[in-house]
Amino acid sequence: MEIVLGIDNIIFISIVVNRLDPAQQKQGRTIGLVLALLIRICLLLSISWIVGLKTPLFSIDVPWAEHDFGVTGRDIILFIGGLFLIGKSTTEIHTKLQGEEEHGPEGKAYSSMGRIIVQIVLIDIVFSFDSILTAVGLVDNVLIMIVAVVLSMGVMLAFSGKVSDFVNRNPTIKMLALSFLIMIGVMLVMESFHKEIEKGYIYFAMAFSLVVELLNMRLRKQAEPVQLRDSRFD
Repeated sequence: MEIVLGIDNIIFISIVVNRLDPAQQKQGRTIGLVLALLIRICLLLSISWIVGLKTPLFSIDVPWAEHDFGVTGRDIILFIGGLFLIGKSTTEIHTKLQGEEEHGPEGKAYSSMGRIIVQIVLIDIVFSFDSILTAVGLVDNVLIMIVAVVLSMGVMLAFSGKVSDFVNRNPTIKMLALSFLIMIGVMLVMESFHKEIEKGYIYFAMAFSLVVELLNMRLRKQAEPVQLRDSRFD
């Protein structure tokens, strides 16, 4: 379950790290995933605090609702994180469609490691809340949850490089991944308004779209160019 919930994290890290110098990208991915591991372990050790984030901080009177809308700390974090994810993914799509590369015409214009790490940490916190709350609902033993998180991060570290290279080599896959992140951002915003969306539907849609795109990629490789025929020689 931790591996499945970490897929969106890997996609985001792979896309953001691509703005680093190629020599720093592997280091950036490793730092990003290690930070995600540390953040999740810290949150697991602060379960009582996480549970407390579901307590309303204040209420908003909504005329069309039967009850006041209680705003919790979790709602605020999910709302800000969802907007950040939507904004970042939209900016990346705009950059790709406008043909603006990470390299400027007068030399390299890569982002700094510090800036990328800050973005990774921010989104790690948001994704970690989703992961931790799911883990809390499955088991009560914190040690078991920590072991699961460590094992899942080990798997992600082993395959993050291949996933990143595959995404960056294929523009259509990268665009699809950015669309997934926008969808996840919308889901987080909806959850901040207490509108739960079944995650199974989200992951099924992602898997279905990915399979279709992989089939399209294979078809494009196998397709032979169309040969025009001149009817005069028939």
